[in-house]
Amino acid sequence: MHQTIRFAVLLLLLAPFSAHAAPTCADVIKAIGRSLADVKCFASADLTTNNPQTTPADNSLPGLPPFAFTPSTDRTVIAPSAGKRTPITRTIPGVQINARIASDPQGQARFLLRLPNDWNGRLVVAGASGTRSEFNGDFAWSDYVVQKGYAYASQNKGVLNLQLSAAADPLACRLAPTVPVFVHFYDNDAGQDFTRWAEFMIKAAELAREGVRAGYGHHPRFTYAVGTSNGGYQVRRAVETAPELFDGGVDWEGTFVDEHAPNLLTDLPPAILNFPDYAASGLSPASTAAKNIQAAGYPPDIVIGAASLWGRYNGQFWEVTQCQWQKRLDPAYDTYGSGTGTYNYVSRLSFSDVSAQLAAFATTGRIQRPLVTLAGTMDALLPIDHHARAYARKVAAASKHKGHGHGDDGHRPAYRLYEVQNGNHIETYQDTPPAFPQLELLEPHAQRAFDLIVEQVEHGATLPPDQCVLRGGTIADAPAQPGHCASLFVP
Repeated sequence: MHQTIRFAVLLLLLAPFSAHAAPTCADVIKAIGRSLADVKCFASADLTTNNPQTTPADNSLPGLPPFAFTPSTDRTVIAPSAGKRTPITRTIPGVQINARIASDPQGQARFLLRLPNDWNGRLVVAGASGTRSEFNGDFAWSDYVVQKGYAYASQNKGVLNLQLSAAADPLACRLAPTVPVFVHFYDNDAGQDFTRWAEFMIKAAELAREGVRAGYGHHPRFTYAVGTSNGGYQVRRAVETAPELFDGGVDWEGTFVDEHAPNLLTDLPPAILNFPDYAASGLSPASTAAKNIQAAGYPPDIVIGAASLWGRYNGQFWEVTQCQWQKRLDPAYDTYGSGTGTYNYVSRLSFSDVSAQLAAFATTGRIQRPLVTLAGTMDALLPIDHHARAYARKVAAASKHKGHGHGDDGHRPAYRLYEVQNGNHIETYQDTPPAFPQLELLEPHAQRAFDLIVEQVEHGATLPPDQCVLRGGTIADAPAQPGHCASLFVP
């Protein structure tokens, strides 16, 4: 009799999670509905992006101006071009919730939850890059993990995207040096301090875990953090500050935040200042301007005919990013009167509290859960030595101090930096005209890093060592080039 009971209990423990009843909107809303507002919950025949219902159309939230909410655009900004994205091999039925987080005093924090019927007992919580929405990871992360049976949650860092503005707006940023179009980022408004980014990554995990419990009958066995760029920063803060919620993470080109150099406000001005002279030199790598840009930490340019990789970053990211961060962290500075390229972070320490502003949301390196950082050597927005490697140095320094960077068992959590040779911040630059085919995609390696983290957390597998992932290669147990890549660019 006792043997029969033990056998029955064992069968229950070994039963797949899909044996439970499929999650329903009623159950999930009953559990977390009071924490949400403007809830849209629906049973979906397919939670992948093959289903157009999964990702809302741009500008589809009522009452908002154009460009404030751009989910369909957002999912393209970190993913490769069509045809190179995550393969979708089957439909994934389940439940999806789109909502606003009710407790946000700014009324902008948004939340996404996908619960596949065939659940593997685990949860992935995603960060969002730039100022993008909770749908930012739909191509790169959601399509990958929901097909494996993971529940998937995401958030928007508590802030909407942007709206069109004018030069007279004191918080307006010019889209590019040669484009007389000004935009107003919501995260430069009062109450939108960047300290909120970590708070809403944690809040999304809390909500998602309760939603999972309601949908499937119990909390997830393991919860993982993933994110790209500013979303990668959110991952770092998640494993630094919330080990009770997260079991591990993958930080794909996360933004390094520190009140000491390097940071975005020390890096971007030299690139902005020197690019016009570099262009005037005929894109000469021997020019003083080119040398100044590389001396500021940037990888070498790639020039094909009249096309320049630096030129694309200059036209799309450098100035507008510098303006966005400066308006938030040092608003007294005259952005266009004194100059974006002549902003001097060190001199501003005597005239503003910019250092304290950065310190308030800085990354510490004191990770409490296993973490992989993945970055490309040709990243010309977040140069690898000033962001990915800088964070790796921070983790190494923190681990030397007693009580810092250690897990619950007293041992340092696993940390790895995988550098992708010729990888760059924007996947589509590889093949979108003007194309730079020398660039390598990071998405396949980020997804491989996720699988490796899962094996480490759940089965104690040893992560492959820090390494340079060679062109056309993969993360290897015995890498041909351990440690850092010897060169930032290999033709």
